[in-house]
Amino acid sequence: MSGFQQLYYTSCEHGLSGSAGFQFNAVSEGVSAETRHRVEGLAGYEPPRALVESDTAELLARCPVNLCHTPGRPGGVTTLCVRYAGRDSARRFGNYFAHALHTEGEFTRDSGGLLAIELWDSPLWTSRVAATTEIPELSAPLPRGPLSPRSVRAFLRAHPHAEQLPALLAAVFAALAEDGSVVVVDESTDRIAHWFAAVSYLLPPATARSLSFATYVFRPARSRLHLIGSVPGADLAFGPDDGESYTVFDFSAGRFPEVVPAPPLVHLLTRIGVGSVRSVWSWTAEYTDGEERHPADWHAPVAAAAAAGGVGPAGPDVRAVIDWLPGADHLGPRRAAVAADIHDKHRELDDDRLAVLSAAARAGGDTALHRELEGRLHRSRIRAYASGAPDAPDPVPLTDPAERAEGTALWHSLLGEATTTRRRVRLLLWAAGARLDVPAEVLAAESRDAARALLGVPGAGAALEQDVAYLVRVLPEFRAALAAAVREALEARGGQEQLFAQFPAQLLEEKDLEGQPRLLEHYWRAQAERNPARTVDLLFRILAVRGEPAPDAELLRGLWRRPSPAWRHGEATEIARRLPADRPPGDAVAEWFDRSVKQPIDDERALRPCLELCAVLAAPRRYAWLKPVTQECVRITLELDAALGAATEATALARAFRIPQIDAWAPTLALKRHRLVPAMLRLPADPRLLAAEIGEFDHSTADGYLRAVHRATLSSSAVGDVLFSHLTGLLAAYGARARMAHGHRELVEAVHLHLTGRWSAPQLERMSRALKRCGSELAGAYAEHAEQRLGRLQKWSRRRSRRRPPDGSRPERG
Repeated sequence: MSGFQQLYYTSCEHGLSGSAGFQFNAVSEGVSAETRHRVEGLAGYEPPRALVESDTAELLARCPVNLCHTPGRPGGVTTLCVRYAGRDSARRFGNYFAHALHTEGEFTRDSGGLLAIELWDSPLWTSRVAATTEIPELSAPLPRGPLSPRSVRAFLRAHPHAEQLPALLAAVFAALAEDGSVVVVDESTDRIAHWFAAVSYLLPPATARSLSFATYVFRPARSRLHLIGSVPGADLAFGPDDGESYTVFDFSAGRFPEVVPAPPLVHLLTRIGVGSVRSVWSWTAEYTDGEERHPADWHAPVAAAAAAGGVGPAGPDVRAVIDWLPGADHLGPRRAAVAADIHDKHRELDDDRLAVLSAAARAGGDTALHRELEGRLHRSRIRAYASGAPDAPDPVPLTDPAERAEGTALWHSLLGEATTTRRRVRLLLWAAGARLDVPAEVLAAESRDAARALLGVPGAGAALEQDVAYLVRVLPEFRAALAAAVREALEARGGQEQLFAQFPAQLLEEKDLEGQPRLLEHYWRAQAERNPARTVDLLFRILAVRGEPAPDAELLRGLWRRPSPAWRHGEATEIARRLPADRPPGDAVAEWFDRSVKQPIDDERALRPCLELCAVLAAPRRYAWLKPVTQECVRITLELDAALGAATEATALARAFRIPQIDAWAPTLALKRHRLVPAMLRLPADPRLLAAEIGEFDHSTADGYLRAVHRATLSSSAVGDVLFSHLTGLLAAYGARARMAHGHRELVEAVHLHLTGRWSAPQLERMSRALKRCGSELAGAYAEHAEQRLGRLQKWSRRRSRRRPPDGSRPERG
């Protein structure tokens, strides 16, 4: 093992150079030129400007001291202590004395295990020049200075910015990983040395030995060490590009980085604290595999060691240990001890983490812990399944006799603890999945409880219904027990079978209720509520069970639970066809047919089933079922529908719809709204009759009709005879100033302007002749418009043809 070579560097009269000035005053035997060059580069010192002219012992003691350490470089490790000496032998200011140590081996091994920062203020350092140029090597152990975990802990407790320690440690971790630098500014280098010691104690020992530092540098921006100390009054200016390379903690001014991402290891180490961390680091060696390099690598081993030493890990530390355990084969039996430490202090772990601990206990040979954890897991999983947790694992068959015995005992225990019907049903599901034998008396009791819950509580819950539905599928015995429980519950209530409507219909089948006609009826009622498309069929099944030909009002209201009870047209049609035609169905059915016939009709598609219903009800025997007002509505509806198909003239068809009841009944109103105007426009109109009758149209019919004619006129390039007849009648009415609403008159006027502005002369002449036959004063106006359409040659030819004698001879000239 090599010792520590010593080197003194200062401005002196006697040294290795042979002349006065900065030189090596003395060195140990065998110091290489490379080592001297390295020390000379590190020894440079520039005091704060206010202390440059210090020349008394008191002033020199106030000057910053630089303890500089550069480990791990090829050629050995170098540590030196640089103090300001004030004047040199020529009485010039700026002298300093550097005492350096150099070793070719590992610094910590040869120095007795201390960290380099613990050489701060060590008695080994000197600032006196030697009388000779050769000084002896030092041997280990080197004398320590006053820094220790205890003194650093006291320093941190007294410092106003001690809360910055986690951020400082995180910044040093980042600097080591990214080859950056952390600058620490405080009032004195003694305080800076304490910060460096705090970081060094908290770092992994191997990482701490790789830390380069200098407790004082006048211009930190020129240094590339990991930790750089400086004081107020030094040159703390950094260039604009230095932000990524230097992280500055100015404890004297209270200025710190805004955000320093701290890995979880940092929080664990600072929570352990510098006073205890050395012990934890010594324990950690038993948990590492030698591949740890980064904070994430160290986190789990440190947390495991801390837990073993009685330092309770926090949530992130526990998660790190549990995530690390499956791959920590190097731990051997210690893996079970780690699982035990975590399990003892953290009883709230979820099943996934408990499973990891259980596997670690098994791998480490701790059978008792493994069984205990498996028991917790089993109980937790059953509880989660019983509560209906969405991520709860499904039960698996228990085939091992011991496991079946334990599972059965645990299941009985949890069933006794369960306070809700759903939990007990879920436990039955778990037993079915685990292939456990459920005693018949337990099955009967639980089925009775489920039946009471589903019958007695409106909307007992979709989750309970779903679980019971699944249970009756996987456990046939439960289906039979549930059917029996329903019968018992309803019989005990004395005639309250209607409560069965609250029971989920899908849980039982008709065969489960054979021989129970009242239950079957309410079963079908419940099904009708859930599947309205089957309601008519279910109605007749209930009537068959009852032995009745027609339903009463209560049954109808029970099956059709709508805000306004009524059959849809299709339902009413089917019911009318299926009821016995030779037996009056009663007043309730007559009332429901009346509601169905008269229910609102929104469009043409809804009108068609209404007309079909009216046609079915018009059959003589069914017609007799209806109330007189319903009969009149059905009769008039069918008559108007027939008129739409049989009419030959548009105005007469409109007159047929001029009845008082037409707007009072939904089907007649729908015929008028949706079919009258299209039918009129398909028929020719008698212009004279239309001109006389248009004023008698009700407002809605007139409005729809005139707008349809207006659209057809403007969109048609050629006007057919049918449309022409309608136009003729409307223009005749317009010319005669027939009684029309103002808006309707504007529509006809728009048609008139379109025709006179767009039609050709032959079309206008045709309209003129048609209007003349109607006696309309507009005939002459259309003749004039036709004349204006003719060109000059056409007009001259027309005049000549008008003057030619009847025999065809040329007229004589005058």
